[in-house]
Amino acid sequence: MQIRYQDEVNQQGSREKQPITFNEAWELLDLDRKELSKLILLSHKVTAKYQRNRAFLCSIISAKTGLCPENCTFCAQSVYSSSPINSHPMADPEEILKSAREAESYGAHEFCIVTSGKEPNAKTLKRVIEAVGLIRKYTNLKVGCSLGILREEQAWALKEAGVFRYNHNLETARSFFPNICTTHKYEDRLKTALLVKKVGMELCCGGIFGLGEGSKERIELAFELKELGHSIVPINFLDPRPGTPLSNMPKISPLEAIKIISVFRLILLDKVILCAGGREPILGDFQSLAVFAGANGIIVGNYLTTFGRSPKEDLEMIQRLGMCIS
Repeated sequence: MQIRYQDEVNQQGSREKQPITFNEAWELLDLDRKELSKLILLSHKVTAKYQRNRAFLCSIISAKTGLCPENCTFCAQSVYSSSPINSHPMADPEEILKSAREAESYGAHEFCIVTSGKEPNAKTLKRVIEAVGLIRKYTNLKVGCSLGILREEQAWALKEAGVFRYNHNLETARSFFPNICTTHKYEDRLKTALLVKKVGMELCCGGIFGLGEGSKERIELAFELKELGHSIVPINFLDPRPGTPLSNMPKISPLEAIKIISVFRLILLDKVILCAGGREPILGDFQSLAVFAGANGIIVGNYLTTFGRSPKEDLEMIQRLGMCIS
C-alpha cells in the first residue's frame, strides 16, 4: 500500500482533509516492516500539525484495589484471577490528596481516582467526592475519576462535585468484547461513555491491545472511538499478569505497539493519544519513538497494580523530544 495523507481541494477551492478509510487503516496495521519508518514519519507529521509538540501528563491512584466481581480476562483485580496483588478497601480522602500533591509536584496536569468494581456503591462515591473536594481545594490539578459503570444520578453527582473528566474504556472492539468479558456487555460500557458526555464531563476512553484481537478488531475499535468524538484516547498494552486467563498470552512487540499508535493517530487526528498501561514493559527502549510517532500523552508514576518508571525519566524524555508540557 502507498502511504499517503493529503489535503484535497473541494469544489469551492478550500482545503479539507481527506480522512483515512477503514480499509486503508486496516492495511496499514499489516504493513511490511520495511515500510514502518515511513508510517512513523507520517503519523509524526499529523501529530505535529494537530498537537504542536504539546505533551499531556496524567497521574492515577488505585484508591480501591481488587475483589472486582467482573471476569475481564486481562485484569488482575478480578475475583476470577489468582494474581498476587495487594487488594485494599477504599482509601481515605486525605491519602488520595497526598498522592495528588505528589503528582502535581512532578508535572501532571490531571489526577484520576480509580476504583475497582463494576460500579461504585454509595460509600465509595461519598469518599471519592470528598477526595475530589480536597484535591480541588489544595492543588491546581484537574480531577478525573474511573469508577466503573455509572447510573445517571451518580454521573450528575460527580459532575456537580467538580470532576472534570471521567475515564471509561471500551477495552476492545464490539465484535471481540465477548472474548474478554461475559459478566457485562460492550453496550454497558458504551452507555456509560455516552452518559459522561451527556452530563457535561470530559470523556477519556480507549482500549487495551494484545488480548488476542486481530488487526480488523483494532481498527474497528479506533473507528468506534472516533465516533464518540471525545478528546483523550488511552492506549494500553497487555502485560500478561500471572493468575489471569491471559497469563500466557504472548506480548506484542515494541514495533507492533508503535504501529498501532501511528495508525490510531491517522484516524484520531486531533485527539490526545495517551500511552498508558503496559508502556514500560512492552515498549522498553522504544518509548521515545512511540511518543514521536503520535502518543502525545503519558501516564506518569505508577499504574493500578504495576509500577511505572520514575517521573524524572519521563520528563527528561519529553524534554529531549522538544515537547512542552501543557
